[in-house]
Amino acid sequence: MLKIAIYGKGGIGKSTVTANLAAAFAKSGKKVIQIGCDPKADSTINLMGGKSILPVMNFIRDNDREPETPEEIAHTGYGGILCIETGGPTPGLGCAGRGIITTFSLLEDLKLFETFQPDVVLYDVLGDVVCGGFAAPIRENYASHILIVTSGEKMALYAARNIHAAVQNFADRAYAKVFGLVMNRRNVENEEEKVRTFAEEEKLRIVSEIPRSNDITRCEDKGMTVIEGAPESEAAQRFAELAETLWKECNP
Repeated sequence: MLKIAIYGKGGIGKSTVTANLAAAFAKSGKKVIQIGCDPKADSTINLMGGKSILPVMNFIRDNDREPETPEEIAHTGYGGILCIETGGPTPGLGCAGRGIITTFSLLEDLKLFETFQPDVVLYDVLGDVVCGGFAAPIRENYASHILIVTSGEKMALYAARNIHAAVQNFADRAYAKVFGLVMNRRNVENEEEKVRTFAEEEKLRIVSEIPRSNDITRCEDKGMTVIEGAPESEAAQRFAELAETLWKECNP
């Protein structure tokens, strides 16, 4: 089972990268689970035709109980992808990272992975705050590899450096390792030079470059990934190539 966590600054395009990767894997015949680990719970919306799904934490609050079957919290999207959103606490109350920890524990209790038997599991994780909850995919062996999404923007690179530092804190243990950077272009001045300099300083590989694309915007306005809505586009080809690289180089 290939298990990848996607991290990066809020708003940098993690959900776009994650959903398109999921769609690319599914299109190639893989069984995929995507788990959104952000309180906004919008990771899987473009796999669900633009519709939001009920997050796990909302289910627990609304029903005053934990889910008893995977079907209560998992929804099937494009290409048969199983979509789950952790959600978070009531705004202003509680710890957002707790939603991730609670959801992961529930998925183990429900034996989701044993039942669905996925080929690929993708975690879309908020990366501005790498606290205990948000670091769970790194620390608890839920993920085996990490992708960091960045652009040439100063704060995106700052967040990427913090995420890499958090991973390195666990370097002496058998935890997830950073596979590389995904450059999600924002067309800022000297963007490629800035990201490549950062990659050299951090000794990281740039594994994919996603172009600034109107195709992505148009497809997301329709609640789709470019893999589904614009399969011949350059962006779709880049996502397909990244999925192939990950499958070949990271699959145990």
